[in-house]
Amino acid sequence: MAADAIVTAHLGASGFTTHLSDGKHEWIADEPATLGGGDLGPAPAALLLSSLGACTSITLQMYARRKEWPLQEVKVTLAMNPDGKPSAGTTQITRKIELAGDLSEAQRQRLLEIANACPIHKVLSGTIAIDSTLVE
Repeated sequence: MAADAIVTAHLGASGFTTHLSDGKHEWIADEPATLGGGDLGPAPAALLLSSLGACTSITLQMYARRKEWPLQEVKVTLAMNPDGKPSAGTTQITRKIELAGDLSEAQRQRLLEIANACPIHKVLSGTIAIDSTLVE
């Protein structure tokens, strides 16, 4: 089975600016100046949240289009550990979803259910195994 996504991250000896690529697109991540970074791109936690926000938005729009519902806009605001560090081994993500369009309450509630079923939500809610190896 082929990998769902492959991303390469490259960081040199100086600074924390990390160059990322999926083979087709390139982007960067960095740390804020307060942590010694150059603040040239989003921090890793923001990139993780952006994956969930993008997946949520796209999934909702796809579903609404298929149902021919009048969803005009989706805005997703996410925060990681907004109340500070939770108990050990736990990470809290809050996700606030704003829907624009002439939607019934039943449609709005169904879209919330669909948001909770987006692929990245499922990944982050399930067990994640990370296998790390050193390459010679």
